[in-house]
Amino acid sequence: MNTATTANGHANPHGDGHYSGLMRWLTTTNHKDIGTMYLTFSLIMFFVGGAMILAVRAELFAPGLQLMQPEFFNQLIGIHALVMIFAALMPAATGFANWMIPLMIGAPDMALPRLNNWGFWLLPPAAILLTMPFFLALFGIGDGALATGWTFYAPLSVQGGMGVDFAILAVHILGISSIMGSINIIVTIFNMRAPGMTMMKLPLFAWGWLITAFLLLATLPVLAGAVTMLLTDRHFGTHFFDAAGGGDPILFQHLFWFFGHPEVYILLLPVWGLMPHVLATFSRKPTYGYTAQVYAFIAIGLLSVVVWAHHFFTAGLPVPALIYFMFSTMAISIPLAVLFFCWIATMWKGSMSFETPMLFAVGFIVLFGIAGLTGLILADVAADAQYHHSYFVVAHFHYALFAGGIMGVMTGVYYWLPKWTGHMYSEKLGKLHFWLTVISFNLTFMPQFFLGLAGMPRRIPDYALQFAEFNAISTVGAMILGFSQLLFAWNIWSCVRGGPKAEARVWEGAEGLEWELSSPPPHHSWETQPVIK
Repeated sequence: MNTATTANGHANPHGDGHYSGLMRWLTTTNHKDIGTMYLTFSLIMFFVGGAMILAVRAELFAPGLQLMQPEFFNQLIGIHALVMIFAALMPAATGFANWMIPLMIGAPDMALPRLNNWGFWLLPPAAILLTMPFFLALFGIGDGALATGWTFYAPLSVQGGMGVDFAILAVHILGISSIMGSINIIVTIFNMRAPGMTMMKLPLFAWGWLITAFLLLATLPVLAGAVTMLLTDRHFGTHFFDAAGGGDPILFQHLFWFFGHPEVYILLLPVWGLMPHVLATFSRKPTYGYTAQVYAFIAIGLLSVVVWAHHFFTAGLPVPALIYFMFSTMAISIPLAVLFFCWIATMWKGSMSFETPMLFAVGFIVLFGIAGLTGLILADVAADAQYHHSYFVVAHFHYALFAGGIMGVMTGVYYWLPKWTGHMYSEKLGKLHFWLTVISFNLTFMPQFFLGLAGMPRRIPDYALQFAEFNAISTVGAMILGFSQLLFAWNIWSCVRGGPKAEARVWEGAEGLEWELSSPPPHHSWETQPVIK
C-alpha cells in the first residue's frame, strides 16, 4: 500500500499527495476531491440534460413538426429525464455528502475511502452508455436512444430498440454507484462521529442523507430486479411483462414505482436537510423544531415506500387499492407540513439578510410549496383521472424536482462554495442568476398547469392549435431558464479561480463544526477529532 507523508509529519495511508495531475483524480480517496468530482460531473450533466430539453421545447414552440421526427423527440424526453435524475441531481447530492458530512460530524474522512473512489468512477461510463445510442444511430447502428420515457414502461420497452438495452445497463451501473455511496454514508455517520455527538445532535443535513441512504438501499434492488426481468423478456423468451405470454405489464409499473416514488424523496431529503442550516444562518436564529424535523424526515422515509401506486391510478387498480393509495399519499403532506412550519418559524422574527443562498432558500420554500399543493390534487383519485399523463403532471414534478431539487442544490452550492474554495463569489451575479432563474422557471412551468387542465397530453411533439399560446410562452421561458444557468457556471468558475478571501466562518451567524475549519479546509479535515460538549 502506498503511503505518503503529510506536511505535519503524519503518515497518510490513502496515498493522496502521492500523485498529481490526472492520476491524483483517478486514484484519490480524499472525501473533498471525490466530492468535487461528483459536483463537477453533476454540473456537466445538468447542461447535457438541459440541452436535450431545450431542443424539445424548441420543437413545441408552435404546432406541427418543426425540427425533428416524433421518434427522436421521444428519445430526447426519456434520456433528458434519466440524465437529470441519475446523472445530475443524485451526484450533486452525493457530492454535498462527501464534502460536508465529514466536516460536520468531526470525521477525518469518509469511512470507506476506496469504495468512495469506485462509486464516483462508475458514473462517467454509465453516462456514456445512456447517451451513446444517439451517436451510434448517426453511423446507422441501431435506431437511437431509449424512446419509452424514463419509466421504461412495458410493453413498449419489451419491443423497443437497442437503446433500451443501453439504458438498462446504465441504470444498473448508476444503481451500484448509489448503493456504494449509501453504504459509505451510513457507516461514516454511525461510526465516525466526534465524541459526544449523539444521534440527536447530528446536523440536519446528515439526518437527511441518512434517511436517503436507507431509502436507496431499500428501493434500488427492486428497480434492478425490474429492469433485469425486462431484459430477459427482451432477449431470453421470458414473459414477465408480456400479456400475450401470460405476463402482466402492470407488474412492471408496480416494481418501477416502488423505486420511482421514494426516488423523489431520495432527491429531496438532502436538500431538506441543508435548508435549516441556510435559514438559521441568514435569520441569525437557532433552527426551530430540530427534533420535529428529524421525526418528519423519518416519517417521510417510511411513508414514501408505501404510496407508489398513485403514479398509475388510471391503470385499472381495484377500488380498495385506489382508496388506500389516495389516503396514504395524502398522509405524506402531514410530516411535510411540519418541515414547512419549522422552516418558516426559523425565519420568524429573525434578523434576516438576503444574500444569494438565502434568496434561493426562500425561493425554494415558495415554489416547492406549489409542488406540494399540486401533489395533493394529483393524489385525489377522481381528479387524477383528468390530470394523469397531462401537462399538469409535468408542471407538478418540475416544481418538485427543479424548484425543489435543483434550486435546493444551488442553495447549497452558494452557501458552501466559499468554504470549499477559500474565495467569495460575485454576489451581484448570484442575485442576477436567482431572479432570472425564478422568473423564467415560472414562465416555463406555470403555463403547463393550464395546458394540463385544458387536456394537453404530455410526451407529444405536435398539438392542437388551442394549446399554441401557452406552449410559445413556455418555450420562451425555457430558453431564458436554460441560458441563465451559464451565469451559475461562470460564477462557480470565477470563484474557483480566485476572488476575495473567505473567512473560516464565511457567513456571520453560521453555526456548526464545519465553520471551525479554515476556508478551504485542510487536506485531512480533522486530524484530532473535536469533542462535543
